[in-house]
Amino acid sequence: MNLDPALSTFVSESRELLREMEAELLACEHGEAGAESINAIFRAAHTIKGSSGLFGLNAIVEFTHVVEGVLDRVRARTLELDNELAALLIECRDHMQAMIDCVAQRGEVDSEQLDADGARLLQRLEAFGGSRRTATPAAPPTAAADSTKPQTQPQPDAWRALTDCWHISVRFGPDVLTNGMDPLSFLRYLTTFGEIAGLQVVDDGMPPFEQFDPEVCWLGYEIGLRTDAGKDRIEAAFEFVRDDCTLRILPPRSQVAEYVALIRDLPEADDRLGELLVRCGTLTRQELNDCLDMQAAQSETTGGAAMLGEVMVREHVVQPAVVEAALRRQREARTETKKADGLLRIDSEKLDRLIDLIGELVTAGAATSIAARVVGGSELNESTLRLSRLVEEVRDQALKLRMVQIGPTFARFKRVVRDVAREVGKQIRLEMSGGETELDKTLIESIVDPLTHLVRNAIDHGVEAPQERLARGKSAEGLLRLNARHDAGSIVIEVQDDGAGLNRERIVRRALERGLIEDASVLSDAQVHALIFEPGFSTAQQVTNLSGRGVGMDVVKRNVAAQRGTIEIESREGVGTLVRIRLPLTLAIIDGFLVRVGRSSFVLPLETVEECVELEAGQRAADDGHSYINLRGSVLPFIRLRELLGVDGARGKRESVVVVRWGGKRAGVVVDELLGELQTVIKPVSRLFSRLQGVSGSTILGSGEVALILDVGGLVERCLAGAEARPPQSRNEEPNAHLVVL
Repeated sequence: MNLDPALSTFVSESRELLREMEAELLACEHGEAGAESINAIFRAAHTIKGSSGLFGLNAIVEFTHVVEGVLDRVRARTLELDNELAALLIECRDHMQAMIDCVAQRGEVDSEQLDADGARLLQRLEAFGGSRRTATPAAPPTAAADSTKPQTQPQPDAWRALTDCWHISVRFGPDVLTNGMDPLSFLRYLTTFGEIAGLQVVDDGMPPFEQFDPEVCWLGYEIGLRTDAGKDRIEAAFEFVRDDCTLRILPPRSQVAEYVALIRDLPEADDRLGELLVRCGTLTRQELNDCLDMQAAQSETTGGAAMLGEVMVREHVVQPAVVEAALRRQREARTETKKADGLLRIDSEKLDRLIDLIGELVTAGAATSIAARVVGGSELNESTLRLSRLVEEVRDQALKLRMVQIGPTFARFKRVVRDVAREVGKQIRLEMSGGETELDKTLIESIVDPLTHLVRNAIDHGVEAPQERLARGKSAEGLLRLNARHDAGSIVIEVQDDGAGLNRERIVRRALERGLIEDASVLSDAQVHALIFEPGFSTAQQVTNLSGRGVGMDVVKRNVAAQRGTIEIESREGVGTLVRIRLPLTLAIIDGFLVRVGRSSFVLPLETVEECVELEAGQRAADDGHSYINLRGSVLPFIRLRELLGVDGARGKRESVVVVRWGGKRAGVVVDELLGELQTVIKPVSRLFSRLQGVSGSTILGSGEVALILDVGGLVERCLAGAEARPPQSRNEEPNAHLVVL
């Protein structure tokens, strides 16, 4: 049997559970979690323990069992989850992560270092009431459970002596072996939290030797299990084969009649209150039937529908708190089922391939539209127009499949902030907003490292030490904000702190020492702040384990630029620093606006285009490539694309200005001809042209011609750089965004 696929699934699901566990533990550490968070942490640990037992990963089972025991005491409110215990549980979660990673690499936990780390953590856990459990080997079949005579039903009289045990009856489906499951592994897992007091192997379904198929499972078990565990935990042992077996679990001290009734008919209606209570072992089948009879009788008498929970409480069959908990779990189960039914996991490579094919479809559709216009004919043009609309809808829906919320990415930084703040001895509060903002999945993956560096840098260099903050009249606790929002066809991600801010004099002095600048008096604050992105630049007075070597900020800028993004800094000394990253929503297909200069075609992202105006003859005089027009009483700087990119040919008799906006700033791009909107499939430019200013990519038009996609952000900054030489009274008075004072 090949267990690799099942083991891979176990690793993937365990890592997801550990991420959820970490988020809840961080919330508990800050006192922001309630009973449901504790339950979520317990469920994550319990699921990982149960799944590990199926694969014989005893090291994980033993360690997680102790963690589970401590969490159980917290759930029972006999142990308080304070900061010390929360911090220890976070360390335990990290150790579980390390063991899972070891399983992913080697297929088992075989590291001496992990064993030593686990032993130290277990000693600390035992101080909080955690206890180890040594796995007990399965007992041999008893005389009363002699398997020499195969049987399809358990013998009630034979098992009467074991009525203090749970009775488990399981019949595996024929595909269990081919699906990678080992029936013996379930027995091994049961021994991790109980003792097998009786075992009977049921093999009466075994065919004659000549019909025997070694890949088909013919076995079943009748098991007597002595344990303090509940029914839900026992059933979780069979979670991986729940849909491929027939499972019956009877609570201890049940009568023979109840055994027979449950073996004959165990309902599958898990969404009903009574079935939920039976499954957890709180209610017996007979008690449920009696309550159902009372409910029916009351409904006939009163003419209204009686609530089953009220009947159980009135008859003192179940305590009110238990009914309330069951009702709450019932609602949760229904919500989870609805969510699960509406989700479908798709391989990201298949999705990327779909996007590529749709891109080719967009290009082919554009070529078809051009051919239809050349051939003529109203019916053909109408058909191609309808096809273009359908292609556009398919494109939009496909791109939405790759759009994911940035909230889970932000959530990762709770742990980063906690660990870094502890390392440098600072108190940091993290606030996040805009987590529902969506962007392309590939962009999220590429932005994690730059954001991590910015967050660590803000904590280490930005936020002051508690004593220093108090001396400056601030609170001892520093504030770090992560925010995301949509803006003009792009996504803006901001990392903001309320620390000391950037010291202009120190940056200038360091830049002069390195020969990066000659005269700082002509530089604006934004230009001075941008110097920190130079390779090897650092103003740190001492080097730490986190930063101070001048390595990182240049890499951040390079990584952002590689995704067609920009990064800028706003800072006020003594108030704080804001780092703003601006990225495109997608790297695949966009709506574009096609223009022509000479015989060359260019594309502007449509979201950045505000309007188009004609450049009048009196406004066509150029001054070093830069000019300005009066746009309804506002001064608008513009740049001629012909001169910027060195396009051959003389200016046409008529020129147009395309007004674009980027990051709250406006500028104009002068072109010869406006060709209208089109769907644009983004193609990366060769490394040979990677340093070409004003260009972010390329696309193929329907005619087969290659058109360059313009970098609007770069064009706007170039225009405004030329506008710095204007007299102040002639500048555009439109305000730009400024740092929010914390």
